[in-house]
Amino acid sequence: MSIPIDTGTTVTLHFSLALEDGAVVDSNFEGKPATFSIGDGNLLPGFEETLLGLRATDEGEFLVPPEKAFGQHNEQNVQAVAMDNFDELEIEVGAMFSFQNGDGELPGVIADIVDGEVMVDFNHPLAGKNIVFKVNIIGVVPENLH
Repeated sequence: MSIPIDTGTTVTLHFSLALEDGAVVDSNFEGKPATFSIGDGNLLPGFEETLLGLRATDEGEFLVPPEKAFGQHNEQNVQAVAMDNFDELEIEVGAMFSFQNGDGELPGVIADIVDGEVMVDFNHPLAGKNIVFKVNIIGVVPENLH
């Protein structure tokens, strides 16, 4: 008899993340399954919550709202950066750049270019979006056996 997924169990699964329009953002259904422990921080809590109670061979499709996925889009995360900071780089709306901050690099997407300033969006690209999380549970191992 298989055990249910709970905090501390190790789960092996195939998954996909998609937008509501069906556009797949990430999937491992065609490749090697992912393995992780529930509660280890490798999966956002909002996605982990949907797995709790599922067992090996279970399949599911869950709609995860922005606040439980990648957060709401925050206008405070859109910053004006002087064009001079881009040196000779060709910049265009939609391009992604890495910016240095005190903790390392932070990715940002060029949202707009206005009057010599570049508006850079530092929100996660999936912020503000509902995510369709599809899973096929392959195995569940109890905490004390891994």
